[in-house]
Amino acid sequence: MEFSVNSPIIFAMVGVIIAIVLAQSIFFLVRAMGRAKELGMDKGVLRKTIKTAAIFTIAPAVAIVISVMTLANDLGLPLPWLRLSVIGSLSYETIAAANAESAMGLTFGQVKSLTASQYVTITWVMTLSILVGIWLMPLIGRRIQNGMVKIGDRDKKWSEIFSNAMFIGMLSAFLGYVFCDFSTVFSADWTGLIPVLVMVSSAIVMAVCGLLVQKIKWIADYALPLSMVLGMLSAIPITAWLS
Repeated sequence: MEFSVNSPIIFAMVGVIIAIVLAQSIFFLVRAMGRAKELGMDKGVLRKTIKTAAIFTIAPAVAIVISVMTLANDLGLPLPWLRLSVIGSLSYETIAAANAESAMGLTFGQVKSLTASQYVTITWVMTLSILVGIWLMPLIGRRIQNGMVKIGDRDKKWSEIFSNAMFIGMLSAFLGYVFCDFSTVFSADWTGLIPVLVMVSSAIVMAVCGLLVQKIKWIADYALPLSMVLGMLSAIPITAWLS
């Protein structure tokens, strides 16, 4: 039997896991509603809160759908659907999948088919790597939090600088992935500029959204999916131009 990344069996297994996650969400929603009634909270406020929360999930959902479609070219629909429905993000999942494929001599975005062994390997890499954060949190999470609180108590300004530095450090790891092929430009291979220009295009869209948010408040919730969509669309003419 030939292996398929879109096998109905894989869809069924992923569907069961996601159904369990949705059941947990519904369970805690019902418990929260019950507790709110016990506390005597106004029903109108509760309905408004639920409605507002539902509306504001649309923007992140658009970004997630885009992420799933991006990964689906190589990995099929079930695995990206699972990874981005439970724990995951496009930036992490793409890097993990690309590194796993690279180790097997494959190029991300150009994979026509995967063997069962390759598929399982990529799945393990994507899953185990992101679980490191979950494993470490019970061990070092409280220590880090207490350390940050102590720094903030001693010097609030330095605490803000330290937090921003850590955030910039995290971004630098992803920037390295964007610029990793930039050196090809020096050998007259301009394809190394493609991810850089796509990133710049997305950044410009985000900056424009930042300016517009002063007058159009709702655009703040859609800035991320807009920058992602337009950034991806920009990759089409940029690739055609530089390839």
